[in-house]
Amino acid sequence: MKKMFWMAAACGLVLSVWAAERLAAQSAGDPLIEGLRLVEVASVSDAIEQLYHRRAYMSHEMRALAPTKFAGPAVTVLLKKEEHQEGSKASEGMLDAIDNAKPGSVYVMVLEDGADYAGIGALMATAMKVRGLAGAVIDGGVRDTPQIRRLQFPVYSRGVVPSTTINHYRFAGVNVPVMCAGVRVNAGDIVTADEDGVAVVPRDKVEEVLKKAQALDDTEHSMLPFIEKYRSIKDAVAKFGRI
Repeated sequence: MKKMFWMAAACGLVLSVWAAERLAAQSAGDPLIEGLRLVEVASVSDAIEQLYHRRAYMSHEMRALAPTKFAGPAVTVLLKKEEHQEGSKASEGMLDAIDNAKPGSVYVMVLEDGADYAGIGALMATAMKVRGLAGAVIDGGVRDTPQIRRLQFPVYSRGVVPSTTINHYRFAGVNVPVMCAGVRVNAGDIVTADEDGVAVVPRDKVEEVLKKAQALDDTEHSMLPFIEKYRSIKDAVAKFGRI
């Protein structure tokens, strides 16, 4: 029993060290990505809509296992539905994508018709965490939720299911363009998430989107004390021009 306790404690210590290194890597990395990690996803979504007149946010069905906030460049993985695939061959590509991902990346997996299949579980989430990934966004299901919550690794998905992709899906590509929960994601696009949901910023638009999102954040945060003081949202909108 004592041996098991110390093994678990040692494992937890290792993961804690890796978590600290992951956060340090994010903070010391690209200042544009760090900026997107700090602004609200709602402001990012509004910024892209105002600048480019297009949708940047994923479906409301994409929810986090626990409150979280992250941003990072996408590593995309596509799985196609195909029954009776040989397990090792079907999974090899998606596992390689994890092992080859750079620290700070966001693992974006799309499962064709995958709401009832778990794209990842505790094993893959553990590998992502120790490799320093910022988070995972799964257009499909997720399983092993108690273990993933204990890891404190950020995961968004369409729901929780006990199933597996093995023998039901084939690997169809890594770092290919995908449609994830209603939004096109290219490898290297910046995926940003918080408790409101997930948005995607095209890599070549990051600087402009961040500047606009920061301005929207600043305006809204200035409006809150104004509304509290004057008790009128109409006066606030008239003064600040935002709602």
